[in-house]
This record gives sequence, C-alpha cells and structure tokens, in this order.
Amino acid sequence: MTTHLRRRVRALATTAAAAGLALVAGCSSGDGGASTTTAGGVQLVKAGQLTTCTHLPYPPFQSEIDGKVQGFDVSLIDLVAKKLGVTQQIFDTPFENFKTGAFLNSGQCDLAAAGMTITAERRKNVDFSTPYFDATQAVLVDRKSGLTSLADVKAKGAKLGTQAQTSGEDYAKGKGFDPVSFDSSDAVLSGLRTGQVQAVVIDYPVVQGWLKDKANADAFRTVDNLDTGEQYGFALKKGNTKLLAAVDKAIADAKADGTYRKLYEQWIGPYDAAAASPAAS
Repeated sequence: MTTHLRRRVRALATTAAAAGLALVAGCSSGDGGASTTTAGGVQLVKAGQLTTCTHLPYPPFQSEIDGKVQGFDVSLIDLVAKKLGVTQQIFDTPFENFKTGAFLNSGQCDLAAAGMTITAERRKNVDFSTPYFDATQAVLVDRKSGLTSLADVKAKGAKLGTQAQTSGEDYAKGKGFDPVSFDSSDAVLSGLRTGQVQAVVIDYPVVQGWLKDKANADAFRTVDNLDTGEQYGFALKKGNTKLLAAVDKAIADAKADGTYRKLYEQWIGPYDAAAASPAAS
C-alpha cells in the first residue's frame, strides 16, 4: 500500500478567462492578503481572487497539461470567478482535507473543486453546490489478467486498487474487498501498469481519459460500469451562503447558455443532456 499525503502543497494561479494556470508560490490566505467582500456581498478569503483547493492529478477534471492546470472543474470555477470579477487561484492539497473541510475552515480556501462526490457524511463538514456531474465507477483490468468483472476479481482473489479517501474505495470496501490504496488517480494506473494490482475501481470519466491513449487501451480494458448514483459537487465552508448561491448560479447559467455543454464535450466526451442534468441530491 502506498503512503498517502506525501505530495507537497503546490500553489497554482489562473485568470478567470483562462483554463490554464501558472505555478506560483505560497499557500496560506494570510500570505500578505486579507479577506474581502465583493460587490455582490460574497466574502472571499483573499482580496481579488477566488481561492480553490484541489488534488492533482485527476483528469479530466483537473490535471497539469503542458505545464498548466486544466480540466472540467477548473473551467467551471473560472466561470464563477469571472462572475465575481476576480481571478481564480488553485492549491494542490491532500484529498482528505476536502472531506473534513479543514482547508475551508482554516480560511485557506474559498471552495474545493476536486471531482468530489456528494455524500451525507461529507455534508456534516461542508456545504455542497448543486450537483454538476453524474458519475459512475468503472472496473479497469489488465487485459492479460483474464478478469471479466468485479465479481471475477473477487472470485479469483486478484488484487484490486483504488484511490485513497474516495467513494470508489468506499464502494470496494463495501463489497468486501481490502483494496490496495493509492494516493492519486495516476498512481492507481501506475499500480495497474506495474502489476501491483490486476484491477482497479475508479471514476469512469477518469478511465475514459486513460483509454484515449492507445498504449493504455492496448494494455487495459473496462469490464464493469458500476452505477452507484454518485454526483459531484463543489464543497464550501458551512454557512457560506452567498458564495454557494454564486456557484449555483454560475452552473445554472452555464447550462442555460450552452457553456456547460461546450465544456463537457471538451473535457468529458459526448454530451447526454439527460445524464448531465443533475437532480437535487
């Protein structure tokens, strides 16, 4: 099992108009800045910016491409920042901080955007935006393994990998597995590639992104698509109602004017209007 949380915190910055982010120094909202209130009454932890925590890499939602952080989540939060008249700044932090709300409560981030599933347990610590993405879990296997399903993985005693602190890992444990836990989605794929595990459970959009690479498609295949009823939301500090309203409005406006569909097709794939219209969770 890999050791979690060894990744250093890296600060990354972006303008609201751009999907890419440039590396910058610093991590705390107290680094020479002060909280501020926008014209719309939204309080931010640092003047002039919307500070977002995420966990890299997690393509197609957020990952570094050609030295810039880009992805579906990044693009959606850029829309929020633009409406607030500020820029977005992103910090790479351990995923478990999103579940506890630690970085939100400490005033280091305004929100968390990390392909994060809305759950009742997480709602105890954070408030969630309206769901912006319906997600399923996929079972990806090494083609040489001969595995044909998640049940087959269990029956044959093959090693199963998951990303630490995720709903995919929770699902696997709920099915009686003791999975090998990796600290990022890239580490999960690396574990599969190097034979540490023979199968993995992870979000289907992530698998879609992996399999666009011919070398990955030649080596791995999907044998199960698990409809777990999951929906992603952006997490905010409990009680931050004005920012929550601003995030929800940006999502609603993007759906109404076609921007959401454009970003969905850019980062996720073919757009299914029914599947991509989240109901209240």
